[in-house]
Amino acid sequence: MRTQRLTLSVLAVTGLLATAACGTEKSDDGSASVGAGQQSKITGKHWKVDSVNVGGTTYDAPADAHIEFGDDGKVGGNYGCNHFGATAEMQGDTIKVGSDTLQTKMACGEKPMEFESKMAETLSESTITTKVDGDKLTLTTKDGHTVKLTAQKPAKLQGTKWNVTGTTNKGGTVSALASEAEGKVHLTFDGKGTVRGQLGCNKVSAKATVSDGQITLGSPSTTRMMCSPSLMDTEKALLKLFNGKATYELKHRTLTLTSENGSGFEAVAAK
Repeated sequence: MRTQRLTLSVLAVTGLLATAACGTEKSDDGSASVGAGQQSKITGKHWKVDSVNVGGTTYDAPADAHIEFGDDGKVGGNYGCNHFGATAEMQGDTIKVGSDTLQTKMACGEKPMEFESKMAETLSESTITTKVDGDKLTLTTKDGHTVKLTAQKPAKLQGTKWNVTGTTNKGGTVSALASEAEGKVHLTFDGKGTVRGQLGCNKVSAKATVSDGQITLGSPSTTRMMCSPSLMDTEKALLKLFNGKATYELKHRTLTLTSENGSGFEAVAAK
């Protein structure tokens, strides 16, 4: 299991992210109520990163890679493994990203880390030209690097398949899933009092009551397969969430669940 090395304050990063996520309020017909032109087409939206092209090579994005631009001069999101935040000056179709980028330092698999390095290279301290075409956004740097993005609607807690991307402990430290478990761990709250999913090795189901920002999880019923040590470690960490109450935070297409004992997970809505 690879654990996160935090050399920067997560609170500092999320401070930048929070304002970036506020966005533009919408009128009844869905049009932007503040801002104008290109900026109003970009801010206040959750932009899923599809790919980045650096030096003529295209790199496909991990599931959680996204960017959000705020009206107040902030940009934030996730490179595919780590969260980041920075200041950003928007003028017309141009965005200037500041040199004050903050980023968490979690080690993930080889491919997510490769993508992350290309994204950081493209976005950090850059002058970027934007082009919006419907729900598609293209960012182009002076060096010709490009990032392709798609606007996505918010996900609902219930009825959404949540792909778990990392586990958390009492101290708030995030651990990336073992590479073997990536894409294999997910949960779905069906809205009828049950949660079902896959823990990486075994299937799980349990009662789940949602109320006032909390989820009460019952005793888990699981299959009885034995898998590799890394998958079993992931499963043991997630099973700590059951038989008790957990608070949840839903931010657009990202879900964080934290139990009373401090264990929890981060997840992203499936496509």
